[in-house]
Amino acid sequence: DAKAGLVDAGGAAFDAVHDAVEGADVVITMLPNAKIVESVYADVLKAAKEGALLIDSSTIDVATARKVADRAHHAGFEMVDAPVSGGVGGAAAGTLAFMVGGTAEAFERAKPVLEPMAGKIVHCGQAGNGQAAKACNNMLLAISMIGVSEAFNLGRALGLDDQTFFDVASNASGQCWSLTTYCPAPGPVPAAPSNNAYKPGFATALMLKDLGIAMDAATDTGASTPLGALSRDIYKAMDEAGHGGMDFSAVIKHLEGQL
Repeated sequence: DAKAGLVDAGGAAFDAVHDAVEGADVVITMLPNAKIVESVYADVLKAAKEGALLIDSSTIDVATARKVADRAHHAGFEMVDAPVSGGVGGAAAGTLAFMVGGTAEAFERAKPVLEPMAGKIVHCGQAGNGQAAKACNNMLLAISMIGVSEAFNLGRALGLDDQTFFDVASNASGQCWSLTTYCPAPGPVPAAPSNNAYKPGFATALMLKDLGIAMDAATDTGASTPLGALSRDIYKAMDEAGHGGMDFSAVIKHLEGQL
């Protein structure tokens, strides 16, 4: 499991938050949801040493990120929200994109900590803005992946083979990351999950979670996101059909009716 892997790699595992953060200059967290983030930071703020920098790389809603950052500020800590994009491959290669929310001072402290893991680090503004950028980015990613998948499906129906369409679209106005780096059709991009039975670099269930965050934000703010809402419904159908553990690019098979 994850804990065993950490220990095997030379890390130290702890059973209590207090033991994990005691004496640390920097505390970095990446947790499953907002409720757990609030719970863990309730303990972190009691146990972290004075002046420690707090970095939360979870993907959660903006309101919770700002609430936790405000609590950290009042407890005397600098904190940033720093969600990531790039998936398993980006983590392994040290090329993750970090979207960072927090004060300029906290960002400057966090930057050298994040740089060994990062290809790009962007300061997005105040606390919570990193989460705002992540929600918008992943909504765009879902929409583009569905669009690329639909284009391949239509191309096949019209007699185009996948490689031919890829060669055209990757050098034309349809070019995008979902096509050229993470192609949902097997063949054109050897490192894409489509060539590994759609084993997840980024699972469908996680995409659905992120789309839920984005759509809740759209409701709260009154932003018009019809394609985001449709994308959420498509990934929800995949998840409810039992395919939440497959990579989100497997949406091409869902749209074909092959899942």
